[in-house]
Amino acid sequence: MNPTVTALRAGWSRGLIELRQSFTNGADLWNHFFWPGLMLIVVYLLRDVSFGQSGFALGTLILPSILGMNAAMAMVTMSQLLAIEREDGTLLRAKATPNGMLGYLTGKIVSVSGNVLIDLAILLVPGLVIVSGLAVGSLGTWLTLGWVLALALVATLPIGAVLGSLGTSARSQGLVTLPILGMIGISGVFYPIAAMPEWVQWLAQIFPIYWLGLGMRSALLPDVAVTVELGESWRHLETACVLGAWAALGLILAPILLRRMARRESGSNVAQRRERALQRIG
Repeated sequence: MNPTVTALRAGWSRGLIELRQSFTNGADLWNHFFWPGLMLIVVYLLRDVSFGQSGFALGTLILPSILGMNAAMAMVTMSQLLAIEREDGTLLRAKATPNGMLGYLTGKIVSVSGNVLIDLAILLVPGLVIVSGLAVGSLGTWLTLGWVLALALVATLPIGAVLGSLGTSARSQGLVTLPILGMIGISGVFYPIAAMPEWVQWLAQIFPIYWLGLGMRSALLPDVAVTVELGESWRHLETACVLGAWAALGLILAPILLRRMARRESGSNVAQRRERALQRIG
């Protein structure tokens, strides 16, 4: 059998095993349900709060945006996993086996993508009960949701791999998370971006989180809700172009940086990182 196919099949199996294990571990279960639960509480509290004179409930407007934000957080998850498993020697072991890095990355893509989709379902299904006014009764809704989610994963997972390859340790991941939280704050997730200063609007549109939120809103909100968006348009073409540009950037940079990271990994590096960790504990 072709070695590449063998590595891909092994990665697929590994990803499914990791996905299944995430629902048998208390800490992982907490991660699955805590954040969606917190967001559902926010949506519930805002379900009767109107946005300006639009007549739309703020809870209805922000639920799709939160779904887009959760999809974008795939890059944080990917980055953190790479940093952690680089530090504990998992990447070194993958590097030491034929096509091991290909299988390892395939497994990570499968497990992270699966976790993202499951977390979105945990948030969306109760959200449909909590808030009213979502347009979920047509095939177009689910088709739009499908292509936005697909582009979301293609755009965010490679960028997450890039960020994970740049970090020197798992402790450095705070330098990744904080800027992303800042992007979330200005991307219209919790309040429509049209109400923000113009310079914030331009800044938010550079990054993928705003466009993921917009794409989700275009799928789940009724057409009349477009009046609260910039330019009163769902801008599907612009959404596809911006997310596609981020995907292309990630797909170009990720293989280069991951190969460089793998070349630099050695048993002595892993031992040094382990020694530093033990010193911090001591």
